[in-house]
Amino acid sequence: MPAYVGERRILLVEDEKVVADTLGKILSSSGYDTRVAYSAEAAMQTISQWSPHLAILDVMLPNMNGIEFAVALKNRFVECHVLLFSGQPAAEGLMQKARSEGHEFEILAKPVHPTVMLDAISGLLCQSNPEHCREG
Repeated sequence: MPAYVGERRILLVEDEKVVADTLGKILSSSGYDTRVAYSAEAAMQTISQWSPHLAILDVMLPNMNGIEFAVALKNRFVECHVLLFSGQPAAEGLMQKARSEGHEFEILAKPVHPTVMLDAISGLLCQSNPEHCREG
């Protein structure tokens, strides 16, 4: 786990409020500076004033899907890591389309156990800032 988790900003975008709020509480209680949005459009407003180090995005969001938002986010914040998650089979087609356009994102299948999510987060954040990571 990163030694300075509180300095790490995580944006969580999930349209299922119970899932979003629960995961948001888990991330906050783990020391991360967390913002939760229930749509990509709401997340766009959040990032206009706050830049995340990592975005955790549900693939199947209404209107703008998580992959479209991930591409827009990476265009604006090149250093921001993206972790997608989905329980929908349709997500695979969207992922293949993104790959064909040169976008590579890590994806986890729902349901995701909190420790699996926290390990994935730690791994992604440690890639860019190994000095903020410690042996666990």
